[in-house]
Amino acid sequence: MTPVSDPAITVFMLVKTSPEWLGFPVERRFALFTEQFKPILKKHESVVSLRFFDVEFYSTRVTDIWMWDAKDHESYQLLVEDLRETPFWDRYFDIVEILPGVENAYARNYNRVPINA
Repeated sequence: MTPVSDPAITVFMLVKTSPEWLGFPVERRFALFTEQFKPILKKHESVVSLRFFDVEFYSTRVTDIWMWDAKDHESYQLLVEDLRETPFWDRYFDIVEILPGVENAYARNYNRVPINA
């Protein structure tokens, strides 16, 4: 998935795998991603991009973080509407928390150069 350049919003979606998901063989999990998840990513690829982070090694509350970059709020909202129509939303994965943010907003709001390492 091609990154969205200069996204208006980045959303960190904290999710936890369900026992149902973990009960599937690995091959089936990848097939489900291909069948149900990838078409949604393809549909929104010009306005929303996704990065996956595995955190189950370090956290018990969440197992993964899905980081969405969106061109605008509406693009993100339409993506979520599509995801909610699939078992990936609160069946295969529990949506634990959604944390929206704007990268370097503090600097933009004060017309300053962002502080980055």
